[in-house]
Amino acid sequence: MKRIFLIVCLILLFAVPVNAVELEAPEVPDAGKEYMPQEPQSFAEGLLSIIKDILSDIGPAISDGAGVCFSLIASVILCSVVKVFPGSPGRIVELVATMLIGYLLLSPSNTLINLGAQTVTELSEYGKLLFPVLTAALAANGGITKSAALYTGAVAFNTVLCNLISSLIVPMIYVFLCASVASGAIGDKSLEKVKGFLKWLITWGLKIILYVFTGYMGITGVISGSADAAAVKAAKLTISGVVPVVGGILSDASETVLVSAGVVKNSVGIYGMLAVMAVWVGPFIKIGAQYILLKATCAISETFSSERSCKLIGDFATALGLLLAMTGTVCLLLLISIVCFMKGVG
Repeated sequence: MKRIFLIVCLILLFAVPVNAVELEAPEVPDAGKEYMPQEPQSFAEGLLSIIKDILSDIGPAISDGAGVCFSLIASVILCSVVKVFPGSPGRIVELVATMLIGYLLLSPSNTLINLGAQTVTELSEYGKLLFPVLTAALAANGGITKSAALYTGAVAFNTVLCNLISSLIVPMIYVFLCASVASGAIGDKSLEKVKGFLKWLITWGLKIILYVFTGYMGITGVISGSADAAAVKAAKLTISGVVPVVGGILSDASETVLVSAGVVKNSVGIYGMLAVMAVWVGPFIKIGAQYILLKATCAISETFSSERSCKLIGDFATALGLLLAMTGTVCLLLLISIVCFMKGVG
Protein backbone atom coordinates (compact mmCIF):
# COMPACT_ATOMS: atom_id res chain seq x y z
CA MET A 1 0.00 0.00 0.00
CA LYS A 2 2.89 2.35 0.80
CA ARG A 3 4.33 1.94 -2.68
CA ILE A 4 0.97 2.49 -4.30
CA PHE A 5 0.44 5.62 -2.18
CA LEU A 6 3.88 7.02 -3.13
CA ILE A 7 3.27 6.32 -6.81
CA VAL A 8 -0.10 8.09 -6.68
CA CYS A 9 1.50 11.09 -4.93
CA LEU A 10 4.23 11.28 -7.57
CA ILE A 11 1.69 11.10 -10.37
CA LEU A 12 -0.34 13.92 -8.78
CA LEU A 13 2.83 15.95 -8.28
CA PHE A 14 3.82 15.69 -11.94
CA ALA A 15 0.24 16.41 -12.96
CA VAL A 16 0.26 19.85 -11.30
CA PRO A 17 -0.06 22.45 -14.09
CA VAL A 18 2.75 24.98 -14.55
CA ASN A 19 1.79 28.53 -15.50
CA ALA A 20 4.32 30.60 -17.43
CA VAL A 21 4.34 34.28 -16.57
CA GLU A 22 4.44 36.54 -19.60
CA LEU A 23 6.60 39.57 -18.85
CA GLU A 24 6.47 42.78 -20.85
CA ALA A 25 8.93 45.65 -20.80
CA PRO A 26 7.53 49.07 -19.84
CA GLU A 27 6.60 51.35 -22.70
CA VAL A 28 9.39 53.57 -24.00
CA PRO A 29 9.16 57.20 -22.79
CA ASP A 30 7.81 59.83 -25.16
CA ALA A 31 11.32 61.23 -25.73
CA GLY A 32 12.43 57.94 -27.31
CA LYS A 33 9.37 57.05 -29.37
CA GLU A 34 10.75 58.91 -32.39
CA TYR A 35 13.72 56.53 -32.62
CA MET A 36 12.17 53.36 -31.20
CA PRO A 37 11.93 50.65 -33.90
CA GLN A 38 8.54 49.16 -34.65
CA GLU A 39 8.59 45.55 -33.36
CA PRO A 40 12.15 44.58 -34.34
CA GLN A 41 12.67 40.87 -34.97
CA SER A 42 16.18 40.97 -33.51
CA PHE A 43 18.51 43.30 -31.67
CA ALA A 44 20.59 43.88 -34.81
CA GLU A 45 17.53 44.99 -36.78
CA GLY A 46 16.47 47.38 -34.04
CA LEU A 47 19.95 48.85 -33.76
CA LEU A 48 20.13 49.31 -37.54
CA SER A 49 16.79 51.14 -37.49
CA ILE A 50 18.03 53.52 -34.78
CA ILE A 51 21.23 54.21 -36.75
CA LYS A 52 19.21 55.07 -39.86
CA ASP A 53 17.13 57.55 -37.88
CA ILE A 54 20.31 59.06 -36.44
CA LEU A 55 21.77 59.64 -39.91
CA SER A 56 18.61 61.35 -41.08
CA ASP A 57 18.64 63.77 -38.13
CA ILE A 58 22.31 64.76 -38.14
CA GLY A 59 21.78 67.45 -40.80
CA PRO A 60 19.02 69.34 -38.93
CA ALA A 61 20.99 69.12 -35.67
CA ILE A 62 24.04 70.71 -37.32
CA SER A 63 22.05 73.41 -39.09
CA ASP A 64 20.41 74.43 -35.79
CA GLY A 65 23.79 75.24 -34.24
CA ALA A 66 25.53 76.57 -37.34
CA GLY A 67 23.84 79.99 -37.08
CA VAL A 68 25.18 80.56 -33.57
CA CYS A 69 28.68 79.57 -34.62
CA PHE A 70 28.64 81.92 -37.63
CA SER A 71 27.57 84.72 -35.29
CA LEU A 72 30.44 83.86 -32.97
CA ILE A 73 32.97 84.01 -35.79
CA ALA A 74 31.58 87.34 -36.99
CA SER A 75 31.73 88.76 -33.46
CA VAL A 76 35.34 87.78 -32.78
CA ILE A 77 36.39 89.04 -36.21
CA LEU A 78 34.74 92.40 -35.51
CA CYS A 79 36.41 92.69 -32.11
CA SER A 80 39.77 91.74 -33.61
CA VAL A 81 39.43 94.42 -36.29
CA VAL A 82 38.55 97.08 -33.71
CA LYS A 83 41.45 96.02 -31.52
CA VAL A 84 44.08 96.65 -34.20
CA PHE A 85 43.13 100.32 -34.59
CA PRO A 86 45.64 102.68 -32.94
CA GLY A 87 44.50 103.91 -29.54
CA SER A 88 41.72 101.34 -29.16
CA PRO A 89 41.22 100.24 -25.51
CA GLY A 90 42.26 96.60 -25.54
CA ARG A 91 40.66 95.72 -22.20
CA ILE A 92 37.31 97.15 -23.21
CA VAL A 93 37.43 95.27 -26.51
CA GLU A 94 38.18 92.04 -24.63
CA LEU A 95 35.27 92.75 -22.30
CA VAL A 96 32.92 93.41 -25.22
CA ALA A 97 34.08 90.21 -26.96
CA THR A 98 33.40 88.22 -23.80
CA MET A 99 29.94 89.74 -23.46
CA LEU A 100 29.12 88.93 -27.08
CA ILE A 101 30.29 85.33 -26.76
CA GLY A 102 28.40 84.90 -23.49
CA TYR A 103 25.25 86.44 -24.96
CA LEU A 104 25.37 84.14 -28.00
CA LEU A 105 26.16 80.92 -26.11
CA LEU A 106 24.56 81.11 -22.67
CA SER A 107 20.98 80.61 -23.87
CA PRO A 108 21.70 77.65 -26.24
CA SER A 109 23.96 76.08 -23.60
CA ASN A 110 21.26 76.43 -20.95
CA THR A 111 18.78 74.71 -23.29
CA LEU A 112 21.18 71.81 -23.89
CA ILE A 113 22.01 71.48 -20.19
CA ASN A 114 18.30 71.24 -19.38
CA LEU A 115 17.95 68.68 -22.19
CA GLY A 116 20.79 66.60 -20.75
CA ALA A 117 19.36 66.74 -17.22
CA GLN A 118 15.91 65.77 -18.52
CA THR A 119 17.41 62.85 -20.47
CA VAL A 120 19.18 61.59 -17.35
CA THR A 121 15.91 61.71 -15.41
CA GLU A 122 13.98 59.89 -18.15
CA LEU A 123 16.63 57.18 -18.45
CA SER A 124 16.74 56.73 -14.68
CA GLU A 125 12.96 56.53 -14.36
CA TYR A 126 12.74 54.03 -17.22
CA GLY A 127 15.41 51.91 -15.56
CA LYS A 128 13.38 51.85 -12.33
CA LEU A 129 10.41 50.49 -14.32
CA LEU A 130 12.48 47.99 -16.31
CA PHE A 131 14.58 46.47 -13.51
CA PRO A 132 11.63 44.80 -11.70
CA VAL A 133 10.58 43.12 -14.95
CA LEU A 134 14.12 41.84 -15.56
CA THR A 135 14.36 40.72 -11.93
CA ALA A 136 11.15 38.72 -12.26
CA ALA A 137 12.40 37.15 -15.50
CA LEU A 138 15.70 36.13 -13.88
CA ALA A 139 13.98 34.82 -10.74
CA ALA A 140 11.57 32.77 -12.86
CA ASN A 141 14.60 31.08 -14.41
CA GLY A 142 15.92 30.02 -11.02
CA GLY A 143 18.26 32.93 -10.31
CA ILE A 144 16.48 34.19 -7.21
CA THR A 145 19.62 35.13 -5.25
CA LYS A 146 21.37 36.60 -8.28
CA SER A 147 18.30 38.58 -9.30
CA ALA A 148 18.03 40.12 -5.82
CA ALA A 149 21.71 41.14 -5.83
CA LEU A 150 21.46 42.55 -9.34
CA TYR A 151 18.28 44.47 -8.61
CA THR A 152 19.72 45.96 -5.43
CA GLY A 153 22.92 47.06 -7.13
CA ALA A 154 21.34 48.34 -10.34
CA VAL A 155 18.65 50.38 -8.59
CA ALA A 156 21.07 51.74 -5.99
CA PHE A 157 23.68 52.90 -8.50
CA ASN A 158 21.02 54.23 -10.86
CA THR A 159 19.48 56.30 -8.05
CA VAL A 160 22.82 57.54 -6.73
CA LEU A 161 24.02 58.54 -10.20
CA CYS A 162 20.78 60.36 -11.04
CA ASN A 163 20.82 62.26 -7.73
CA LEU A 164 24.51 63.08 -8.13
CA ILE A 165 23.91 64.51 -11.59
CA SER A 166 20.81 66.54 -10.72
CA SER A 167 22.01 67.93 -7.40
CA LEU A 168 25.76 68.30 -8.00
CA ILE A 169 27.04 67.84 -11.54
CA VAL A 170 24.50 70.04 -13.37
CA PRO A 171 24.97 72.96 -10.93
CA MET A 172 28.76 72.55 -11.24
CA ILE A 173 28.48 72.86 -15.04
CA TYR A 174 26.67 76.18 -14.56
CA VAL A 175 29.36 77.33 -12.12
CA PHE A 176 32.01 76.22 -14.64
CA LEU A 177 30.42 78.40 -17.34
CA CYS A 178 30.10 81.38 -14.98
CA ALA A 179 33.77 81.06 -14.04
CA SER A 180 34.66 80.83 -17.74
CA VAL A 181 32.78 84.02 -18.60
CA ALA A 182 34.28 85.85 -15.61
CA SER A 183 37.77 84.67 -16.54
CA GLY A 184 37.27 85.81 -20.12
CA ALA A 185 36.11 89.24 -18.92
CA ILE A 186 38.82 90.03 -16.38
CA GLY A 187 41.56 87.54 -17.28
CA ASP A 188 42.00 86.30 -13.70
CA LYS A 189 44.25 83.23 -13.60
CA SER A 190 42.80 82.05 -10.30
CA LEU A 191 39.52 81.39 -12.09
CA GLU A 192 41.38 79.03 -14.42
CA LYS A 193 42.19 76.88 -11.40
CA VAL A 194 38.54 76.91 -10.38
CA LYS A 195 37.50 75.73 -13.86
CA GLY A 196 40.12 73.00 -13.87
CA PHE A 197 39.02 71.77 -10.45
CA LEU A 198 35.34 71.67 -11.45
CA LYS A 199 36.14 69.75 -14.63
CA TRP A 200 38.29 67.28 -12.69
CA LEU A 201 35.60 66.85 -10.04
CA ILE A 202 32.87 66.11 -12.58
CA THR A 203 34.88 63.61 -14.62
CA TRP A 204 36.17 61.79 -11.56
CA GLY A 205 32.72 61.71 -10.00
CA LEU A 206 31.43 59.88 -13.08
CA LYS A 207 34.51 57.64 -13.13
CA ILE A 208 34.10 56.57 -9.53
CA ILE A 209 30.44 55.69 -9.99
CA LEU A 210 31.25 53.42 -12.94
CA TYR A 211 34.28 51.87 -11.27
CA VAL A 212 32.32 51.01 -8.13
CA PHE A 213 29.39 49.77 -10.21
CA THR A 214 31.50 47.41 -12.32
CA GLY A 215 33.34 46.33 -9.18
CA TYR A 216 30.04 45.44 -7.52
CA MET A 217 29.01 43.43 -10.56
CA GLY A 218 32.35 41.62 -10.44
CA ILE A 219 32.00 40.82 -6.73
CA THR A 220 28.53 39.36 -7.23
CA GLY A 221 29.97 37.07 -9.92
CA VAL A 222 27.87 38.51 -12.71
CA ILE A 223 30.60 39.95 -14.89
CA SER A 224 32.59 37.14 -16.47
CA GLY A 225 33.37 35.98 -19.96
CA SER A 226 34.22 37.92 -23.11
CA ALA A 227 30.97 39.86 -23.37
CA ASP A 228 31.13 41.16 -19.83
CA ALA A 229 34.86 41.89 -20.14
CA ALA A 230 33.99 44.16 -23.05
CA ALA A 231 31.37 45.86 -20.89
CA VAL A 232 33.91 46.51 -18.16
CA LYS A 233 36.40 47.85 -20.69
CA ALA A 234 33.80 50.18 -22.17
CA ALA A 235 32.76 51.42 -18.74
CA LYS A 236 36.34 52.18 -17.71
CA LEU A 237 37.36 53.87 -20.97
CA THR A 238 34.24 55.94 -21.66
CA ILE A 239 34.67 58.50 -18.89
CA SER A 240 38.42 59.15 -19.18
CA GLY A 241 38.30 62.83 -20.13
CA VAL A 242 36.29 65.26 -22.17
CA VAL A 243 37.71 64.47 -25.61
CA PRO A 244 37.90 60.68 -25.01
CA VAL A 245 34.31 60.79 -23.74
CA VAL A 246 33.01 62.43 -26.87
CA GLY A 247 35.14 60.33 -29.17
CA GLY A 248 34.63 57.08 -27.33
CA ILE A 249 31.04 57.01 -26.11
CA LEU A 250 29.62 55.69 -29.38
CA SER A 251 32.40 53.21 -30.11
CA ASP A 252 32.71 51.84 -26.57
CA ALA A 253 28.98 51.70 -25.91
CA SER A 254 28.47 50.11 -29.33
CA GLU A 255 31.08 47.50 -28.44
CA THR A 256 29.18 46.67 -25.26
CA VAL A 257 25.84 46.44 -27.03
CA LEU A 258 27.04 44.47 -30.04
CA VAL A 259 29.12 41.97 -28.07
CA SER A 260 26.19 41.50 -25.71
CA ALA A 261 23.68 41.00 -28.52
CA GLY A 262 24.42 37.28 -28.50
CA VAL A 263 23.58 37.15 -24.81
CA VAL A 264 20.28 38.99 -25.02
CA LYS A 265 17.81 36.53 -26.49
CA ASN A 266 14.78 37.54 -24.44
CA SER A 267 12.33 39.99 -26.00
CA VAL A 268 12.13 42.02 -22.78
CA GLY A 269 15.90 42.55 -22.81
CA ILE A 270 15.97 43.47 -26.49
CA TYR A 271 13.13 45.96 -26.07
CA GLY A 272 14.72 47.44 -22.93
CA MET A 273 18.13 47.98 -24.52
CA LEU A 274 16.64 49.53 -27.65
CA ALA A 275 14.37 51.76 -25.53
CA VAL A 276 17.35 53.05 -23.52
CA MET A 277 19.28 53.83 -26.70
CA ALA A 278 16.23 55.47 -28.29
CA VAL A 279 15.82 57.83 -25.32
CA TRP A 280 19.54 58.64 -25.24
CA VAL A 281 20.34 59.07 -28.93
CA GLY A 282 18.24 62.17 -29.68
CA PRO A 283 19.83 64.40 -27.01
CA PHE A 284 23.25 62.95 -27.88
CA ILE A 285 22.85 64.14 -31.48
CA LYS A 286 21.82 67.66 -30.46
CA ILE A 287 24.51 68.10 -27.81
CA GLY A 288 27.17 66.35 -29.89
CA ALA A 289 26.48 68.45 -32.99
CA GLN A 290 26.80 71.68 -30.99
CA TYR A 291 29.99 70.36 -29.37
CA ILE A 292 31.61 69.65 -32.74
CA LEU A 293 30.57 73.03 -34.13
CA LEU A 294 32.00 74.87 -31.13
CA LYS A 295 35.26 72.93 -31.41
CA ALA A 296 35.47 73.92 -35.09
CA THR A 297 34.60 77.55 -34.25
CA CYS A 298 37.32 77.64 -31.60
CA ALA A 299 39.88 76.30 -34.07
CA ILE A 300 38.90 78.88 -36.70
CA SER A 301 38.90 81.74 -34.20
CA GLU A 302 42.45 80.96 -33.10
CA THR A 303 43.77 82.37 -36.39
CA PHE A 304 42.54 85.92 -35.79
CA SER A 305 41.04 86.21 -32.29
CA SER A 306 42.54 86.75 -28.85
CA GLU A 307 43.49 83.87 -26.60
CA ARG A 308 40.84 84.73 -24.02
CA SER A 309 38.01 84.70 -26.58
CA CYS A 310 39.12 81.37 -28.01
CA LYS A 311 39.47 79.89 -24.54
CA LEU A 312 35.95 81.02 -23.64
CA ILE A 313 34.48 79.34 -26.73
CA GLY A 314 36.50 76.24 -25.89
CA ASP A 315 35.12 76.27 -22.33
CA PHE A 316 31.57 76.19 -23.64
CA ALA A 317 32.56 73.21 -25.80
CA THR A 318 34.06 71.57 -22.71
CA ALA A 319 30.77 72.02 -20.84
CA LEU A 320 28.94 70.25 -23.66
CA GLY A 321 31.54 67.49 -23.55
CA LEU A 322 30.76 67.04 -19.87
CA LEU A 323 27.07 66.80 -20.77
CA LEU A 324 27.88 64.03 -23.24
CA ALA A 325 29.85 62.23 -20.54
CA MET A 326 26.95 62.65 -18.11
CA THR A 327 24.25 61.23 -20.36
CA GLY A 328 26.59 58.57 -21.75
CA THR A 329 27.41 57.32 -18.25
CA VAL A 330 23.74 56.83 -17.36
CA CYS A 331 23.04 55.11 -20.68
CA LEU A 332 26.03 52.82 -20.32
CA LEU A 333 25.12 51.90 -16.73
CA LEU A 334 21.63 50.86 -17.85
CA LEU A 335 22.94 48.87 -20.82
CA ILE A 336 25.41 46.95 -18.66
CA SER A 337 22.69 46.28 -16.08
CA ILE A 338 20.32 44.90 -18.72
CA VAL A 339 23.05 42.69 -20.18
CA CYS A 340 23.87 41.28 -16.73
CA PHE A 341 20.20 40.54 -16.05
CA MET A 342 19.70 38.86 -19.41
CA LYS A 343 22.85 36.78 -19.05
CA GLY A 344 21.08 34.94 -16.25
CA VAL A 345 17.85 34.65 -18.24
CA GLY A 346 19.63 33.43 -21.39
